[in-house]
Amino acid sequence: MKVVKLRDIAFVGMLAAVFAILPTLASAQVKDETKLSDPVAVAKPTPETATTPPADSAEAREVYAYYNNYLTEYRLGPNDVITIEVFGQCPDYCKQNITIPPTARISYPLIREGVLVAGKTVQEVALEITKKLDEYIIDPKVSVNLDKAMSIRYSVMGKVNTPGVRVLDRKISVYEAIIDAGGVAKDGDKSKTVVVSYNKDGKLSRRVIDMKQVEAGKAEMVFLNPGDQVFVPGKGFSIEKVFDYLGRASAARMLFGSPL
Repeated sequence: MKVVKLRDIAFVGMLAAVFAILPTLASAQVKDETKLSDPVAVAKPTPETATTPPADSAEAREVYAYYNNYLTEYRLGPNDVITIEVFGQCPDYCKQNITIPPTARISYPLIREGVLVAGKTVQEVALEITKKLDEYIIDPKVSVNLDKAMSIRYSVMGKVNTPGVRVLDRKISVYEAIIDAGGVAKDGDKSKTVVVSYNKDGKLSRRVIDMKQVEAGKAEMVFLNPGDQVFVPGKGFSIEKVFDYLGRASAARMLFGSPL
């Protein structure tokens, strides 16, 4: 009987010892897990390591906004490329990569005489197609997108009196282009006029022209190529801030014929 009691006492003592050290073990485990998790919690991206590109200059935004607005009001012409889509009616009434022919009239399903698009904006063409499809389709939702502006154009931007995009319908010099743009503004620097062009690889190249020397007959007259962009710098307008942005501007590429 005494032996049994001693064993029971010993067993109870062992259990008490185990339960006594359990809180210590649990606490140590929590501390270890906390130490292991600390590096993960700290390794978060900070604003300094973010990949967001820096904001573009005011000059670049001004030029790009002008080009985008011009595309909204763009009048279609021969060789331009458009896409027509009717919501919920593809592929029967959706046509992609339509090149406008010299007649400026395109064929379209259910419209026997075709659609005359020359001189119209994409919104006006969409409205005309909507009216004609309304006889066959309930509440047609038509959208027309300009994919490529292939009519030959050039632009004069920066410190000129009437900046804008114009049709290159004749051989024109940089001097004439600036005159057609209202001439150089008071704060413009014609001696540092820049002509920006896309090369065959889709990259931008530029040429600085001193128009004072040209006007004085001391430098050769420079003529524009299709898609050239003329910039007259001056106070508040720097070509350096615009040049890189033009390489990424889809509107500029669409208007001025970048091959890429």
